[in-house]
Amino acid sequence: MTDSYRHKGLRKRLVDDLRRRGIRDEAVLTAMNAVPRHFFLDKAFEEHAYDDKPFPIGHEQTISQPYTVAYMTALLDVKKGDRILEIGTGSGYQAAILAAMGARVFTVERQEALYLQARDLLKAMGITSVRCFFRDGAKGLAEYAPYQGIIVTAGAPVVPEPLKEQLAVGGILVIPVGESVQYMYKIVRLSATEYQEEILDAFMFVPFLEGVQRK
Repeated sequence: MTDSYRHKGLRKRLVDDLRRRGIRDEAVLTAMNAVPRHFFLDKAFEEHAYDDKPFPIGHEQTISQPYTVAYMTALLDVKKGDRILEIGTGSGYQAAILAAMGARVFTVERQEALYLQARDLLKAMGITSVRCFFRDGAKGLAEYAPYQGIIVTAGAPVVPEPLKEQLAVGGILVIPVGESVQYMYKIVRLSATEYQEEILDAFMFVPFLEGVQRK
C-alpha cells in the first residue's frame, strides 16, 4: 500500500473542494486529508479515488462519495474518545475517518466478505481503534452501548428502534431514511424517553437490509 505525493496532492484538492461545497468542520476535513481513500477501492478505480463520486465495492454495495461521508460525519459532532457505532462497514473508509478523528469505533457489517475485507485492511493500516463485527445491523450492537454517535450508511425505510435505544443521552444518530430517495435524519437523544428529530438534505444510498449474508 503506497500513499504517494501525487495521492496526497489529489486528497488535498478533494478536501479544498469539500470546503468550497460547504463542509466547515475542520476536524472532518483534517481526517479526510489524512486517510488514503485509494486503499479502500479496487485497483480499477484507483485513478479516480479522489473524485467526489461513489464507487462499487462488490456485493451490490458502494463506497459513498466523499461529500456524503464528510456531511454525515460533520453531523455526528465527533469528540476524541467518543464511542461511535457504524452500521454498514462496507469498505471500512468511514470507520477509518472516524478513527482518525479520535473516536472509538464499533462497526457492523452484514456481508461476510466485506466484513473480512474491511477488518483485514484496517488492521494492515495499523488502525487499532476500530472493532469490526459480522452482524445484522438493524439490531445495533447493544453489548457496547451506549454510544455518543451512531451512523448508518444505507437507506432505511424507517429508523430502527434499537439504534435510538442504544444512544447515550445527548448522543446523535445520523441515518438516511426513505425508499427511492432518502432524507438525512439527525436524531438527538434528549432524555431516556425524548428525542429531537431534524430532517435535512436528500441523498441516494443502497438499501438498508436486515439479516446477514455469508460468503
